[in-house]
Amino acid sequence: MGLEIRPERASDFPAVRRVVAAAFGSDTEADLVERIRASDEYRPELSFVAADSGEVVGHVMIDGCMVRGEGGEREIVMLSPLAVAPDRQRSGAGTALIEHALAAADRAGEPLVVLEGSPDYYGARGFEFAGDHGLSLPLPDWAPRAAAQVALLSTYNPDDVTLRGRVVYPPSFDGLG
Repeated sequence: MGLEIRPERASDFPAVRRVVAAAFGSDTEADLVERIRASDEYRPELSFVAADSGEVVGHVMIDGCMVRGEGGEREIVMLSPLAVAPDRQRSGAGTALIEHALAAADRAGEPLVVLEGSPDYYGARGFEFAGDHGLSLPLPDWAPRAAAQVALLSTYNPDDVTLRGRVVYPPSFDGLG
């Protein structure tokens, strides 16, 4: 049947939890997905699964966050998290999920998508260092500065000062260990 990227459904939630926990080797990110779904930041229209023969093998969501800077405060979106079942990693499922999610965010009129993640992995998929575009993200101590990433979408305007500043994660990220 092949890999299908489609919107997540409530019936997928248990499988998504298993995939996310397995991909990260921890329940922390699986808990984060559930916290995001229970929050105002949740964008169900921007949450997708990768399914193979009906089995969920990957998940990605784009959810709301804020950027604060000289231009004030503005809502933007972030990709968090991306997960692929360990036995399906390096199969193209992650790339397919990212491409699908970015295209959906672009169709929704979002100017950009931020994330924290591997500069090599995400850089190969269209993301750039966020600092080059006037954005800073709250990275953990262990993360390199280059882990702050951004994908610029078709409505991005480099002259829009409201798209520069400090990215503020929503409350669903508070206290994650």
